[in-house]
Amino acid sequence: MASAFPTGNIKNKIMGLKTFDRGVHPAYYKELTSSKAIEKAVLPKVVTIPLQQHAGAPCEPLVKKGDTVEEGRKIGDVKAFISAPVHASISGKVRDIELCQHPNGVRVPAIVIEGDGREKDWGAGGVNFDLSSYSPEALREAVRDAGIVGMGGAAFPTSVKLSPPKGRVIDTVLINGCECEPYLTADHRMMVEEPEKVIRGLKALMKATGASKGLVGVEENKPDAVEAIKKAIASSPEITVAVLEAKYPQGAEKMLIKAVLGRKVPTGKLPLDVGVVVNNVGTAVAVYEALAFKKPLIERVVTISGNAVGNPGNLRVRIGTSFEEALNQRGGIKKDAEVEVLNGGPMMGVAQSTLNVPVLKGTSGITVISADRIKPLKYGPCIKCASCVEACPMGLMPYRLGDYGRAHMIDNFKGWGGFSCIECGCCSYVCPAKRPLLQWIRTAKLKSRGRPAAPGR
Repeated sequence: MASAFPTGNIKNKIMGLKTFDRGVHPAYYKELTSSKAIEKAVLPKVVTIPLQQHAGAPCEPLVKKGDTVEEGRKIGDVKAFISAPVHASISGKVRDIELCQHPNGVRVPAIVIEGDGREKDWGAGGVNFDLSSYSPEALREAVRDAGIVGMGGAAFPTSVKLSPPKGRVIDTVLINGCECEPYLTADHRMMVEEPEKVIRGLKALMKATGASKGLVGVEENKPDAVEAIKKAIASSPEITVAVLEAKYPQGAEKMLIKAVLGRKVPTGKLPLDVGVVVNNVGTAVAVYEALAFKKPLIERVVTISGNAVGNPGNLRVRIGTSFEEALNQRGGIKKDAEVEVLNGGPMMGVAQSTLNVPVLKGTSGITVISADRIKPLKYGPCIKCASCVEACPMGLMPYRLGDYGRAHMIDNFKGWGGFSCIECGCCSYVCPAKRPLLQWIRTAKLKSRGRPAAPGR
């Protein structure tokens, strides 16, 4: 966890703004990229597209080595309810189908495409989007066919979220525009630059679920985004903006629902159990583009930031582009710097052992922090101060869960509610002994599933 973040007063409240209990106030470093417009990345010559970029069943390849593919062609799918197809993000030839390094620290099958330099203009035919012509079923099918998943990091298939079980009534679709993770500003810039796409995507999500109400939650440190969204919904009384206190992890689903709607999602339950579907800003934009242009999810906005990046900014990147290539388009890593490269931000991000990993549908940011801002690996014994307990937004006892995870005492870990942990990292952040509680908790979860743990930080 980066020591660059001075511990804030977690009891601080900003009067008049909605929020949740507990949490932390890190330094955000948003100023590095929040005022920089999204730039289009150079078309990559080669992309590596993993067949597992989402929660649920991995895809099976629909192409073979030597096949020629067009940009946007479906190249991987599986007949499973919880899954999402993958598409070619560039035109070219399938060079290989092989194991590749995944940003989560494992190796997964991937389709490698060598590009031919051609690029498709998805908006050439104009906007063809009449929401009234779609049934809820057709909307869900279009979302699945486009391979859309949650783009805030979890990568849960969006079509599944839009398909609640019989008897469950969804009354609200909530767009998560909080982006509370330090450094990251991709969602912020989309709300500022493409607010109409966000709202039209939200309306499609509302129709798909039968929800009568739409909400966009935005933290108060993004006033330009708040104004842009308010302007976009001026003629849509069914949609409102909720301005929230800037606090971490305000963007976690359960925290956001509690803050905005006052509803508590019970342990072991989902937002749909309290009548809510939560989607990310990028996901709403992707839904709009899928309907308006028949464009699958082949690119996304990625924040490339950190004190060791040459020129921090927001880049629209093709899925499958390597981290190295994306970083090089923003000035690369500063010379002679000892750094840590993270998939995501410094609170929940996963450290990378190589830059030869692909940008995924869920890659919201690539953060590069110099070694002098990283807490040393050496940690001390727990001093029973309960700082982690006070900070935990889920009301757990992280010090105990961490010990169980470190000792691989999985039954004890489960018994103390370990699987309710949302892995926000607040516990590691506030720990005065610098104990890697988040990593130990993640280890317990992975051990219980029979998987090796991802690289620690």
